[in-house]
Amino acid sequence: MAARKRKIAITCQGGGSQTAFTAGALKALYDNGFAEHFELVSITGTSGGALCATLIWYAMLNKDAYIPQRMLDLWADNTAQSDAELQFNNYVVDSLRKVNSGQIPQFNISPYSPLMQMMSSVTGQQFRRNFTDFRALLESHIDFAALKAMGPNTELPALILGAAEVLTGQLSKFNSRTEAIRVEHILSSCAVPNIFEAVEFDGKAYWDGLFSDNPPVDEVIRPIYVGENNIPEEIWVIKINPNGCKEVPKTPEAIADRRNEMIGNMSLFQQLASVRTLNELLLKNAFTPEFLALNGVKAPIKIPRCLSMDETRPYHIPFLEMSTELQSTLDYESKLDRSPKNIRPLMADGESQGKLFITERIAALKP
Repeated sequence: MAARKRKIAITCQGGGSQTAFTAGALKALYDNGFAEHFELVSITGTSGGALCATLIWYAMLNKDAYIPQRMLDLWADNTAQSDAELQFNNYVVDSLRKVNSGQIPQFNISPYSPLMQMMSSVTGQQFRRNFTDFRALLESHIDFAALKAMGPNTELPALILGAAEVLTGQLSKFNSRTEAIRVEHILSSCAVPNIFEAVEFDGKAYWDGLFSDNPPVDEVIRPIYVGENNIPEEIWVIKINPNGCKEVPKTPEAIADRRNEMIGNMSLFQQLASVRTLNELLLKNAFTPEFLALNGVKAPIKIPRCLSMDETRPYHIPFLEMSTELQSTLDYESKLDRSPKNIRPLMADGESQGKLFITERIAALKP
């Protein structure tokens, strides 16, 4: 009789091009025994993490023989390829570095401005459409018409994408169990305000999930969101932003970089704290079954423990993170860099760290 697989929720933090690390990490998980030992019960993501999460979910929907392939194909398509694309990419990234370091003046330009509209039109004529048009890139790798026809899906693991509604300031979650996943959902989660226009549909407007949950975590322990049979025994966080830094940032670019990292981590830490608090209360039988049922929590429930600084108990919400060596070479601008020299090391490090991670998690299964 086959051993029961441990139920896992994977949550993917956003970080632009740096989430190529996430793609490499997810590839490594599947290449090194994830499907044989674990059951994916939900996968969530924000921004670039939403992109990776959606492609994994979509591959499962299509019963692909090799789950990571669609995700890898999209990343290859998204990476600068021709000399012209590389030159354009490098110009944009280098210009941003000079602005952030104070070498050249900063001119704030709205994505709605005629200048930005003209630049988008010109670049769209010079390069591959999938390099300059994010919607076209997504639609060439995901059949959204088929997803719409299929409607909500309660058979697969839940896919939950984070975004922020601009007009109300409310956090938004797009959930495959309650609605068909649309291209607008991914675009919303990736809509960095000073780069992209707000994504407007169904009478609402959305910005980057960085302002929301980065990534969604709270939902994966609640049956009302993921289904009663999809409560995870472990939550794995594929994390892009480092927790700390070696010294106080003093230059303009270092301050901007650290500020972005801290903002990117804020919602994650808040969610982990709430999960930890809820878990402790449940372990102490602080709630009646009736109260839990009214709040979408199935009782009794085994919520994974979040490791606090002074705990010695098993770590059930582990982080899969970049190596410190790679992290030390990255800056904020690398989150916009789609050159192979930036993407390939990120993906390779994701594979390396992912292999170490899955090896440790499989070893932890042994009594």
